[in-house]
Amino acid sequence: MKLIAQSENIEKFIENNYIYIDKTEYIYNLTKNYERVFFSRPRRFGKSLTLNTIGTLFEKGVDPYFKGTWIYNKWKQDKYPVLHLSFLKFSVTDVVQFKKDFCNEILKFANENNITGFNDSNEPKTLIGNIFSAMPDGCQLVLLIDEYDCQLTANINNKVLYENFRTLFREFYAVLKGEKHIKFMALTGVTRLKDVSIFSVGSDIKDLSYNNAYSKLIGFTRDEIKHFYLDYLKLGVSYEKNKTLESVTDSEIENLIDRMAAHYDSYCFDEFNKNKVFSTYSVNGFLQDIYEKKTVRFGDYWYDIGGLPSILMNYMESHNLNIENLLTSEIEIPYNDFANPTSLIDINENVLMCQTGYLTLKSEIVPGYDIILGPANREVRTALFLLLSLKIFDTNNSAFSLKNRYVFENGTVEEIIALFNEVLAALSYDKYPVDNESVLRALLQVYLLGRNHDVRIEQHNSKGRSDILVNFPKRRVVLELKYTTEENEEPSKLDEAEKQIKEKGYGLENLADRELLQIACVFNGDKRKRQITMFKRVEK
Repeated sequence: MKLIAQSENIEKFIENNYIYIDKTEYIYNLTKNYERVFFSRPRRFGKSLTLNTIGTLFEKGVDPYFKGTWIYNKWKQDKYPVLHLSFLKFSVTDVVQFKKDFCNEILKFANENNITGFNDSNEPKTLIGNIFSAMPDGCQLVLLIDEYDCQLTANINNKVLYENFRTLFREFYAVLKGEKHIKFMALTGVTRLKDVSIFSVGSDIKDLSYNNAYSKLIGFTRDEIKHFYLDYLKLGVSYEKNKTLESVTDSEIENLIDRMAAHYDSYCFDEFNKNKVFSTYSVNGFLQDIYEKKTVRFGDYWYDIGGLPSILMNYMESHNLNIENLLTSEIEIPYNDFANPTSLIDINENVLMCQTGYLTLKSEIVPGYDIILGPANREVRTALFLLLSLKIFDTNNSAFSLKNRYVFENGTVEEIIALFNEVLAALSYDKYPVDNESVLRALLQVYLLGRNHDVRIEQHNSKGRSDILVNFPKRRVVLELKYTTEENEEPSKLDEAEKQIKEKGYGLENLADRELLQIACVFNGDKRKRQITMFKRVEK
């Protein structure tokens, strides 16, 4: 079996016998149809490998790195020197140091390519301009900039530093505009911002972030996973079913991919909302676990490495996210907020959640009409609510200890309610007051989703919808919540919840052979109580 890639350098794929998901047809079309491009994607999606692949093609050609790929006998470009910059390597807190690091990389490139006769400078815009002036007519380079917005996202709560970096970038890109010595230029980042000027009116950089033709350039499609990772899929089925590799059927492989899709698929970067892709890092992590641990485990790989971006943590320090909004499967935002975000300082929170990968496109992009966003899959939904849990709850509370991991799956009604009360005790009531049933439901859902439980929010059946439904392999837990601030109302509220469960038959739909645990409960929001004060298991 070939190995799953552990590198963002295409040259190492042959050296280490790594699997390469062949994206070279997209890259060929990209370099043929455009001279300057930009695309945004969340962290850990494959932007760096894509830029490295482009750079290798221009600088070294197809041999030996692209044998067996689509592009091998089609790439006819001359070779060009490549200035490949990753802003992740540069300072995010010191503009002077950033400019020094930046200029050093430019000077290193000039020395390696024997470009002489230019004046040195400690200003990147001036230095790159001087180098262009010293280059002979007809001499061209390829410019690749990875994570162009790193310094901006790091300073979302520091307006002075943010503005200093923004101005520096704007002036640098202004020097590049129309420069005849640039053969091809590509930039990547997490965010799409109009205030940097690379996307301003008249810019010659084409934003392909949601271009249908390149929506599968970054990320894995279902067909690519089945084709390139077939050996790993067969291995997973063989471990699960305790059968030989030779006896694994195509339908069993499709079933495994279906389950992978529920966890890792459905990111959409397509203006027509047609093409969907899997998270590259999550797929690789999942399949690597099959190989190393000899088991099929749907882990939360995206969050562990790339799912807690500093940009979002910085944003949440100074902003409260709309929790009830995020619990819905569809969030509508104005077209202009999505298409033309200006500054990170005042960006629409849902646009930021989309750019960082917590939400994804759920509709076509049509000028003048609202855009619909929502969570892509179970993995990212869990990551979202784990992130919210860190903000909303005191996670040092015992409700978050490992001993409570299986309370909902195996515990008694009394143990479940006791845990819920521990969760509610961990709230910061001044920031998140529980003053109605809707807020109560939302906060408990955040906790459950952040624990990676299979929570069905307001699950519909033919007679209505339950407040909270949690599925496990052998149990289903249904809760109907009622809210009051008056102790004398508690018994009637409990009766109301019990009656509603019985009349509506909550949890009975598609139950299969699971145990059904239906719980009616009442929360008293009086500041002297703030807990579930009455509860009852509803008997059949």
